[in-house]
Amino acid sequence: MTIDEGYMKRCLQLARLGEGRTAPNPMVGCVVVFNDRIIGEGYHRYCGGWHAEVNALDSVKEKELIPKSTLYVNLEPCSHYGKTPPCSLRIINEKVKRVVIANMDPNPQVAGKGIEMLINAGISVETGVLEKEGWELNRKFFTFHAKHRPYIILKWAQTSDGFLDAFDSKPIRISSDTTKALVHQMRAENMAIMVGTATAVKDDPHLNTRRWFGKNPVRVTIDKSGKIPPSHRIFDTSAPTILIDKEMTPSEIGELLYRNGIQSVIVEGGENTLKRFIETGYYDEVQIETGPATCGSGTPAPHINIPSDADVSVIGRQKIVRFTHSVE
Repeated sequence: MTIDEGYMKRCLQLARLGEGRTAPNPMVGCVVVFNDRIIGEGYHRYCGGWHAEVNALDSVKEKELIPKSTLYVNLEPCSHYGKTPPCSLRIINEKVKRVVIANMDPNPQVAGKGIEMLINAGISVETGVLEKEGWELNRKFFTFHAKHRPYIILKWAQTSDGFLDAFDSKPIRISSDTTKALVHQMRAENMAIMVGTATAVKDDPHLNTRRWFGKNPVRVTIDKSGKIPPSHRIFDTSAPTILIDKEMTPSEIGELLYRNGIQSVIVEGGENTLKRFIETGYYDEVQIETGPATCGSGTPAPHINIPSDADVSVIGRQKIVRFTHSVE
């Protein structure tokens, strides 16, 4: 690992501290280095707050060293006025000598303009340092701006014999308290969660983050025939709900969510909804939890090909399989 990669790795570590609180902004970390010594660091803490570069520069106690320093940041500094002034302008005014960046910002408001501002001010700029790792961190943000759709995660829990639930109304306990909490963490880290009509009617789910600290996701459901009772939880005031009341393909749903500013969505079910996304290949990531319970008969879990390099973890008696899928 090069020196630049080492400091960029620290940027990525800092950036992840803002997960679940920065959307629709990306997660960004920044360090200021003088003579191989970090003299300042910061990250984007929450949407609307100061950006990572400002927090890092503000943290430097030896201000006279900034013009002799290198600033590392995992995303191109912004070049426009939003809720805060342009970070590129702050870097220029501080007379930073060199800037190292992991990823260019695909947001049309930036898209190279920040780098151009720095170069025109005589600052040395290098890009592409840990670019792959930077993309993975902000994959939802990049997918939204580059592909004009949300990052789509298919998620379900199944019994050890391959069922989502029984035909009767008696619920099957598949997840443990620990894995339920992790699912709620996942909800807090994504902007929306989607279920089909049957799931909304039968399970009357909360679709919130009550087992984790974080913002409730926007709820999305399909109900073409008005089958979901108005008294069901999906229509309460704990979070906004997007109701799809007509037949739409997965890509059309993606376009609708994009127009509503949704950068990422967890598709939690049920069987028919998950099947439609799988059959069209319109998804980016899959997470499957398998519990020890058995069902014997009921609603079968979706069939999907699990790649040999899928990430597998065991939490108690639950097995979690996660893998990604390439889609335009």
